[in-house]
Amino acid sequence: MRSNSSPDKLDRKTIERNRRIHMKSLCFKLTSLVPPHHFKPSKDMLSQQDQLDQVATYIKQLRDRVQELEGRKIKLSLGTSGSKNNTKDSIMTGSRLPVVELRESGSTLEVVLISGLEKNFMLYEVISILEDEGAEVLSATMSTVGDKVFHTVHAQVVNRQMLSSICVMV
Repeated sequence: MRSNSSPDKLDRKTIERNRRIHMKSLCFKLTSLVPPHHFKPSKDMLSQQDQLDQVATYIKQLRDRVQELEGRKIKLSLGTSGSKNNTKDSIMTGSRLPVVELRESGSTLEVVLISGLEKNFMLYEVISILEDEGAEVLSATMSTVGDKVFHTVHAQVVNRQMLSSICVMV
């Protein structure tokens, strides 16, 4: 009987030893991913638990930074700051819905309207305004993404002087 229990004890010790070695290598890999300037004091002077605590703090800071950058990306994609593509006139009603954006490129006018699902938006009113002001509507599309409805109207402006009045009316 003793011979059976002795190998079991050695197996458990070996398994535990291997587990500790594996955990130590994982902790080393994790702490090596964090920039050295993040550790206060230096990494060599900290216990493994303190290193893991500082790694967790660093990860939380990164998560907060990612959320902040995603928020800025959304604001920029809605056009709250300048647009990169030849936008001459852009009218934004703020970061709240609905959002109206006008883009002019030569004699082509693109009207982008973003509204919420709960907001009953009348697309035909925008098309009527464009036609009343002398623009020829080429196409109109609508798509729903999440809780937002995107309307895009492409129009041809016959008289460039009418463009400013169209921008004011829409």
